[in-house]
Amino acid sequence: MKLEQLFSRADREAIGLAVREAEGQTAGEIVPVVVEASDEYEVATWRAAALGALMGSLGAAVVYGLGNLWGTFIVAWIALPSTVGAAVAALVVNLWPALRRVVVGREIMERRVMRRARQAFLEEEVFSTRDRTGILLFLSLFEHQVVVLGDAGINARVQPSEWQAIVDGIVAGMRRGTPGPALIEAIRQCGALLARRGVEIRPDDTDELANEVRLHER
Repeated sequence: MKLEQLFSRADREAIGLAVREAEGQTAGEIVPVVVEASDEYEVATWRAAALGALMGSLGAAVVYGLGNLWGTFIVAWIALPSTVGAAVAALVVNLWPALRRVVVGREIMERRVMRRARQAFLEEEVFSTRDRTGILLFLSLFEHQVVVLGDAGINARVQPSEWQAIVDGIVAGMRRGTPGPALIEAIRQCGALLARRGVEIRPDDTDELANEVRLHER
């Protein structure tokens, strides 16, 4: 599904409202960013094609071993099975997201998601708040992964492990196909966590970063 389908207009408005309400409790500036995928993962296509070519060749060898059915078209039998196998496997892995994730592997996806999250942190200038209290909530939908990156003023108060429950809640919503409501709840939890950890709002506090969710294909 496209981002606009997963995040309806009502969802986007509710996310912006949740950010404003959370920031009313704390000096934290919450920046939600959602991407369809953190990479194109060409490696999945190449891995699947290589496996498909191998399976095609093995299948042709089995056919030959069972019945010597190659006939006079031996060149075609040598070339076609591997070619067709590679093409079919590459097509299947690109049409079936769950299989594509398996072929890519969790370790590669985690590295690509983290790299894209750090890029988003810079692109959205999460670092630019007065007290260094910006927080990036980064959702990468294809990988079903979430990264929370806090600026220096946040990291001085909140331990990395304290974000895990928030991350798990968003991931569960992504797997259910309801990332919008899950993100809204996560934003509320962020505001409560920051308030508990003493990231206090100043009397002259201003809204330094935009509240709306940022939606990107990549």
